Amino acid sequence: MNDRERKRGPDDALNQLFDRLIGDEDRAAAGAGKTVDAIDAESAQAYISSMGANIENVEAFVVLEIVRADSIGQISRQGFVDGWSSIYLDHRIPADPAHHRNYVQMCIQNLPQNPAYFKKVYQFAFGLGKEPAQKALEKDVALVFWDLFLGTESSDTPGPRPWKSKNVDWLGAWKRFLAEKWTRSVNKDMWNQMLAFAEKTMVDETLGFWNEDQAWPGVIDDFVLWCREEGIAKAPTPGTGGGEGMDVEDY
Repeated sequence: MNDRERKRGPDDALNQLFDRLIGDEDRAAAGAGKTVDAIDAESAQAYISSMGANIENVEAFVVLEIVRADSIGQISRQGFVDGWSSIYLDHRIPADPAHHRNYVQMCIQNLPQNPAYFKKVYQFAFGLGKEPAQKALEKDVALVFWDLFLGTESSDTPGPRPWKSKNVDWLGAWKRFLAEKWTRSVNKDMWNQMLAFAEKTMVDETLGFWNEDQAWPGVIDDFVLWCREEGIAKAPTPGTGGGEGMDVEDY
């Protein structure tokens, strides 16, 4: 392999791999004799399953993040080639299904153990769940996604990093709060900052890290007050908390 090929990655081999994923419906959608630039839901699900990922849980997002999918039901040729080419350049993962599957399995195992990687996949999921013309997730979609990523034993499918501390099922409380108080969609800032907030509650379930002068989204401020009204989190003793030294994350 020459220097140009090393920099470019194994694009030709990856295009050939993508061609093997194309189904009859994808060819029909593209039109006779035309290059198929994307595979739709049936072929995409088959590919995710072929990588050993469960299409019913967050494992599917691991694969979709790697191939830079634009939506849950579609994988583009460009995203597939660019995504795996980047993995090749960073990790020297050869362009063949067996090595790709092994890499996906490593990523799935890494998801609950690596907060930075979990954050990367979590943030990528936001774009998968919204319609192309929308800037926010529908509330119902966000709730499903939160269950997939942060679900506790009370969820239909426990997530890789359950949002539950020693004494509080935070995800259950969050869903109750949203059901009672929130009727709007979920924008990107709310989606990202919710994870930053969740991580802090796992360290301090009294919510002593929070104060009203910080830059949390208003919905999180309201959630904190709701939790205290409900007796879910007691306010810290004066002088022992209140958010000192714990700024809102730049998510």
